[in-house]
Amino acid sequence: MADSREPPPLFNDDDDSHKDDDNDDLFTSAVQSPVSELTTPEEPRRQEGLGDPLTSPSPAASPTPDPPSDSHAGNPTDLFESVGEPPVGGLSSVSLESPTGGEGTQQELPSDPDTTLEVSLDDEVDDSALFNATSAPKLQLSQDVPEPPVPASSILPPMGAPLTPPVAPITPTVTPNLTPNVTPAAPAPVTPLPAVRQSPEELEAESGDEFIEIQVSDPQKIGEGMSSYMAYKVTTKTNITYFRKKNWSVTRRFSDFLGLHGKLVEKHLHSGRIIPPAPEKSAIGTTKIKLGSDKTAESGSQDFIEKRRASLERYMNRTGAHPTLRADPDFREFIELDAELPRATQTSALSSAGVLRLFNRVGETVNKMTFKMDESDQWFEEKTQQIESLDAQLRKLHLAMEGLVAYRRELAVSTASFAKSAAILSSVEEHSALSRALHQLAESTERTHTIHHAQADADFYYLSEITKDYIQLIGAVKDVFHERVKTFQTWQHAQSMLAKKREAKAKAELAGRMDKVQQAQEEVAEWEVKVERSQEEFDRISRAIKKEVDRFDVVRVKDFKDMLVKYLEALMTSQQQIIKVWETFMPEAKAIA
Repeated sequence: MADSREPPPLFNDDDDSHKDDDNDDLFTSAVQSPVSELTTPEEPRRQEGLGDPLTSPSPAASPTPDPPSDSHAGNPTDLFESVGEPPVGGLSSVSLESPTGGEGTQQELPSDPDTTLEVSLDDEVDDSALFNATSAPKLQLSQDVPEPPVPASSILPPMGAPLTPPVAPITPTVTPNLTPNVTPAAPAPVTPLPAVRQSPEELEAESGDEFIEIQVSDPQKIGEGMSSYMAYKVTTKTNITYFRKKNWSVTRRFSDFLGLHGKLVEKHLHSGRIIPPAPEKSAIGTTKIKLGSDKTAESGSQDFIEKRRASLERYMNRTGAHPTLRADPDFREFIELDAELPRATQTSALSSAGVLRLFNRVGETVNKMTFKMDESDQWFEEKTQQIESLDAQLRKLHLAMEGLVAYRRELAVSTASFAKSAAILSSVEEHSALSRALHQLAESTERTHTIHHAQADADFYYLSEITKDYIQLIGAVKDVFHERVKTFQTWQHAQSMLAKKREAKAKAELAGRMDKVQQAQEEVAEWEVKVERSQEEFDRISRAIKKEVDRFDVVRVKDFKDMLVKYLEALMTSQQQIIKVWETFMPEAKAIA
């Protein structure tokens, strides 16, 4: 169960006493002047020397005011920010100079701070003249004798006095308000452990232009009898900087691939990484290969070797495509070390390690069935259902594809049988034109048999095997989800033990047994650390799984797209070849007289 504690809100909505102040001061604090000092009768002349209110910065906004200047008179923002300033005490009127140089209309400033002063312009001015730096209307004080600006320290209010008392803003009636009405955004709800959805572009940006391409080829049988094994040539091409070379080849046996997979699972599964599954070990197929010889190898053994080679190549490329797994030292040693690796001792299906793995799988299966986790994260609940549904549908698809491959191969066999029968019939036919047509029919059918067999292989490798790989990959995703459940169990166990230790400590304190209180207190502190560590581990693996599953979904869509495109291309090619074969035979059939 994910941590249900919510972080503190971004805004304190409970304190209503500051709501009005916050809204009032949102845009007025930067332009308002301290009224309490400006209206004092001791400094009437000092107020007159404040300069042009439209251009001079507010004392609240700048600690050191600059001398008055008309260089900013054309700023349209200052025009209406100055209009919103409070009326200065002791001043009875202000004048607006028209853009043409004449005097504007004088209006009396109300003494009541709650009264809204409406300022209007007598002459309509076009927008170009209004925002001209040389013709913008300037608000001036009635006295003509300017004085130097007053230092900020002399006009600040005394300690404890409010800097921005609420005043009534002056709203212009003619000129449009250019200041945007910005409303503070409501605090967004904070959800723990957000799912980071990565698009294909983001995944490509992470890897950049890096690529790694691994090819498994040239299977060779080394040794004789039951001690023999199959070795494969692993060729790697890459431009990743932490690899020593750009193109190299090594030789690895099948047990080396299984040993690499076991090391990666042991190191990265508990961290929430999805480890691509290695090809399954077949005792029957391996025994046939060991007991047979290269010269008398059956077609079934050759098919088995080719299937294993292709599956090993897909496994290596999937592992190399993962940015974390390809940087693992064991993976780099596997593809780079030009020497024989240490023998993997736990890969045999009939070994004691294999039997132990079987019992561990049975125990984990029972644990999955008996323990039900109360899921609090909706993402994991939905994703678990999606994975289960995807697994069931892929198994049905794989079963149908296996039937398609079997029917296609049966069609190829039947076509070959028909070709032989047509050839025999052409040899006994006395009519020369008919005999020649039957012979041509046998050759065309034989060519069609080859095309059907090639299409059956394409169905198998492009459809059936890719679907089977993804069934195993979904099993790897389920293993990662189960690892998260195990982490949750560890967390719950630590919490239950902490509760027991606290209860034991409370009993010892009530009994007055101070010798056990100290020990109980140490145990409580120890289990508190374990609970905190377990919770952090649960949160960490949850975040890692979300990222891994998102990446898995993106790669899955790409793989299925490539699978369908390759299958359709192979199917179209085979159909075009069959059409050409029968178009060639058509003149022979028409020539029968």
